[in-house]
Amino acid sequence: MQITNLENHNRHFTAQGGPFKVLEYQSDLSNSPLSAQLEYYMTKMDVHRRQLVIELNNNAVVIQAGAMQWMSGHVQAGTGIKGVGDLLGKAIRGAVTKEAAVKPEYRGQGILVLEPTYKYIILEDIASWGPAGITLEDGLFYACEASVKQQITARKTFSSAALGGEGMFNLSLSGSGLAALESNVPRDELIEVSLQQDELKIDGNLAMCWSTNLAFTVERSTKSLLGSAMSGEGLVNVYRGSGKVLISPVAATASLWSATNAAEAKAAAKNSNTLGH
Repeated sequence: MQITNLENHNRHFTAQGGPFKVLEYQSDLSNSPLSAQLEYYMTKMDVHRRQLVIELNNNAVVIQAGAMQWMSGHVQAGTGIKGVGDLLGKAIRGAVTKEAAVKPEYRGQGILVLEPTYKYIILEDIASWGPAGITLEDGLFYACEASVKQQITARKTFSSAALGGEGMFNLSLSGSGLAALESNVPRDELIEVSLQQDELKIDGNLAMCWSTNLAFTVERSTKSLLGSAMSGEGLVNVYRGSGKVLISPVAATASLWSATNAAEAKAAAKNSNTLGH
């Protein structure tokens, strides 16, 4: 098998780890006279199309449902389901985490290329997050090595879900291997806070992912209701224990979501996964 022009003067690999490589387009050359001006300024503002390229060498990866664009070589697709019980567990996990119930598993020897996206693709070493692993905000998961374990993590208190504006459950990854995450902001803009039996308070849903062993609650910013009212802060998200938290400098606002998920950003196929759905 020989593949040419995957990387050229306009497409370069900007990051790689394990079987994953991030292919970034320097400019979007597939545009019309009507969209040329928009594409020009998108390029100037570092808004680029990206694709995840996966090189399989008799190993396996799990990807988000519908993310595959094309593959070459002796690559077989499966569900990774090990029985009725496993199917039921994955269906429950998909329902409570807003992720696809069944994520396809690809194994063999060859190349697997995922749909283009305007989001940033971040490669994370799951083992570096400790034995308990990493808990993700909804929509971050893109792909991972099959050696990475996926499970549901429930909020430790109902208040952390109801008052924190979050769901009751999140997807957690643990074990050894790499995972690819889809982010609205680049890795360079994420702030990493390492805790050693300490606490972190965040005003708003800015934490993208955190160590699963951290205790997460929602509390008043000051000890009294009057103090919270006078300070103008109100409730804050609190993370306690030992572990790490990745913080986005900005919340995922409607305008930011639209910029990375606009219909114009989709590939030609109507069922394309360019939106990250």
